[in-house]
Amino acid sequence: MPTVAMLDDLPKGTWIAIMVVSFVLFWPVGLGVLFYLIWSGKMHAWRQERREMRCGRSQFRHYRTSGNSAFDDYRDQTLKRLEEEQRAFGDFVERLRRAKDQQEFDQFMAERRGAQNGA
Repeated sequence: MPTVAMLDDLPKGTWIAIMVVSFVLFWPVGLGVLFYLIWSGKMHAWRQERREMRCGRSQFRHYRTSGNSAFDDYRDQTLKRLEEEQRAFGDFVERLRRAKDQQEFDQFMAERRGAQNGA
């Protein structure tokens, strides 16, 4: 885990150097580094950091906002509602599985009793 934390703390210039050297040595690795930088949000963070410096803000936000507080509130409420619905659906599916298992077990036991009585 310390290695991952160390990699996350590397400055922008170091990541760019790693990417360029990776492309020069073996281009698939460089492409992998580029995809990692995009996927992890590091490039977005750099752009956001530059924009905040231009606007005179020195604090770096660790969360992404749209800039519209009403939309952010709506998004948070919608995500919470969707999580609750997902949890309820998971419970429903679990009850269905249990009911099906119980039905199959009851059928097995009935067939077994029938076989014992008939023998």
